Amino acid sequence: MSGILSYEFMQNAVLVGIMASVICGLIGPFIVARRMVFISGGLSHAAFGGLGLAYWLGVRPLIGATAFVLASAVLIARLEEKKMSQNDLFIGILWAVGVAIGIVFIHMTPGYAPDLMAFLFGNILTVPRTDVMITLLLFLAVTAAVLVFYKGFVAIALDEEYARARRLPVASLKMGLMILTALSIVTLIQAVGILLVIALLTIPVAVASELSLNFRRILLLSICCGIVICLSGLSLSYFFELPSGATIILVGGALLGAVKGTKRLRSRPPSPRP
Repeated sequence: MSGILSYEFMQNAVLVGIMASVICGLIGPFIVARRMVFISGGLSHAAFGGLGLAYWLGVRPLIGATAFVLASAVLIARLEEKKMSQNDLFIGILWAVGVAIGIVFIHMTPGYAPDLMAFLFGNILTVPRTDVMITLLLFLAVTAAVLVFYKGFVAIALDEEYARARRLPVASLKMGLMILTALSIVTLIQAVGILLVIALLTIPVAVASELSLNFRRILLLSICCGIVICLSGLSLSYFFELPSGATIILVGGALLGAVKGTKRLRSRPPSPRP
């Protein structure tokens, strides 16, 4: 690994990979516990609309995507608070319409059209220093927010009615978690792509949940698993000249399969001896 780190692009990739793993490891358990995985997928694809609009207006893509995703997150949180029965339907529509808006605006933009596949799959090996600094700011913000509001986030994630009984500001906590998720998604998309963001939000949590039932341990294990997955995937992609994002995701899938398989073998009763 030390030889790989002699290259600046690999230094950037490793730094972003570690920070993205910590960010997703801190948020992922709350998303999974609150069954917000579909929401995070909807927000990540809704970002396409903001990206397309930003290109058409000639402003920075991150600005357009952030505005679009934050507006979508606030709207989803409001609908969820009102107990809308068709919330999943709205998220599915947002998913499709967001991508469609992005494609249309990019098609209407004169000159060179950006590669939409880059936002879908990303390329962590081409992350510039500016994105490393932006990811660092997000890393600090998410870490601080989770440390400050940890007990409140855990309460709404595990038992919302209990949180209401304790007179916690449930609506504000849910909105805060939604906005934190939206900001994390839209910032990391630019660096690593939509698919890797969703994978880092879910696969490490799934692995950690197989190893522990304690929420705090799941959170810590999610961070560790994410870092291991990212560093292993980056190393394999470098040595075997494979796509970095896809390799990281496959390593995560293989780790989850190995953990599940090992757990199943251990729980199998021993065969009777003759």
